[in-house]
Formats: sequence, C-alpha cells, structure tokens
Amino acid sequence: MATARWLLAAAAAALMLANCAWAAAPRKPVDVPFQKNYVPTWAEDHIHYVDGGREVQLYLDRSTGTGFQTRGSYLFGHFSMHMKLVGGDSAGTVTAFYLSSQNSEHDEIDFEFLGNRTGQPYILQTNVFTGGKGDREQRIYLWFDPTKDYHSYSVLWNLYMIAFFVDDVPIRVFKNSSGDLGVRYPFSQPMKLYSSLWNADDWATRGGREKTDWSNAPFVASYRGFHVDGCEASAEARFCATQGARWWDQPEFRDLDGAQYRKLREVRQRYTIYNYCTDRDRNAAMPPECAKDRDV
Repeated sequence: MATARWLLAAAAAALMLANCAWAAAPRKPVDVPFQKNYVPTWAEDHIHYVDGGREVQLYLDRSTGTGFQTRGSYLFGHFSMHMKLVGGDSAGTVTAFYLSSQNSEHDEIDFEFLGNRTGQPYILQTNVFTGGKGDREQRIYLWFDPTKDYHSYSVLWNLYMIAFFVDDVPIRVFKNSSGDLGVRYPFSQPMKLYSSLWNADDWATRGGREKTDWSNAPFVASYRGFHVDGCEASAEARFCATQGARWWDQPEFRDLDGAQYRKLREVRQRYTIYNYCTDRDRNAAMPPECAKDRDV
C-alpha cells in the first residue's frame, strides 16, 4: 500500500518536474565513446562494452565489483552520465558516480545510489568532501524508477557553487562559503571522475540490516552519454588556466535562478528523507554552511 502511494505521488511530481525547464540550461552534452575519456580502474573483465563503447555495463558478482575513471583530472566543469541502475532486488549494492582528488585531504563530490528490496524506491545519497572532511550526506527518493530506463545525473562545479542535477532538476546546491563562513571549498585540487558498482551490504540498505542476495547475481548497471566538459589540469595544478572563460563559469551559472530554486524546494519538500543540516543528534550545532542551505 505504501509503495502504491509512493508510485502515485512520484508520477504526479514527475509530470510537474518535467514541465519545468532550466532558465539557464547547460549546453547539450556531446556523447562520445567510453574509451575517449575513461579507463577501467579494476576488474576490467566485469566491464562489458556495447555498440563500440557507446554503452558500458558494469557487473557485480560474489567475486568482485568493478569501476572506471577519467584519463585526466579536472578543475571545475560540467560532468554528466546517463545511467540505468541495477534492477530487481538490488539491496546491498551501491552504484557510485563521483569526482575525487588524489591526496589525503581530498575533495570529493558524490552521487551514491543505494539499492533496495524489490518494489521499494532507490535512495540517492549525495555528499561533499572538502579538505578530507565529509559527513555532509543528503538523501532523497527519486520520483521515477531508475532501473527501467536511462536518466541523466550531472554535476556543475565552478568557483561559486556545486550543483547536483537529476534530469536537469536541481536536487542540491553547495555554495562556496570559504570567504564569508570560513568553510573549505573545492577550488584548488583537480579531480578525476569515477564510477563503480560494488557490494556494501554492511551499511547501504537499512543500515546494513538488508544483505545482498547473491542468488540474483550478476547485478548490472548500465551507462551511456559519457559527458565531460571541464578544465583539464595536471593533478598538481592549483588553478584553471581558462578561469572565467568557459560557459559553466559565466554569471548565469554562479547560482540557481528562481525557477530552479522552486524546483529544488519541491524536491526538498517531497523527496528528501535525510539532511545532515537538520540532524541534531549528529550535529549539536548546525554546520555553518547550512545557513546557506536554509535559503532553499
């Protein structure tokens, strides 16, 4: 019954969100073969290529998961991936799509898709690490079934904000508060883009109470639309040589506009199930960057 109510609410909200267009939409991504920008990171035999690499499937079984990463590192940009997540009983599995720098005090921008039992909605967890500090999780239910078809997941990262999007709907913004609030922001450590499919049944589904059912293996996540439009840099770079000159650096992309904030409020009101900013058991005092999160 609860699942039926969720499906009805999701269908109505999906129609509303689909009718809202970006006022300042990013340029249309150009799809390129996987091999142009990416290489496997481990268990290459668990990566299957379709249509000359225009589609890639990651496999998870008892022996291993797998993953891939960009060939180069980037300091700001727009990054997107079309993904179709593990279907059926996906409890215990995690499909991740994230940016990360390479050192101990690393910066990281995360999408993590937490599997669930059949008929239950997927949970999308986002997180932002700055200078090695994370613990900034937010979790939402998606307003569609992400296992039935491809959907776009993207990050716009510039000197002013990090914005997370699902099918061009903003679901989270992390603003640069280094100047006014003293919160570290990712602006001087180039990051590689990664994706992986792996077993995390010690924590991923209901805090680890739901374990992976290996009789359903192999689990498969599918990808296409391998879009990277960033300032490519060496891992040691401290600035982007084209700072201010790229489309994602222009004034209209330094914050969300009014229509985008309305969509973000809708996601916050209907689908957010956890926000570290409001977790008083975890944070007795509200983290300083959350003062801007409350602007939503």
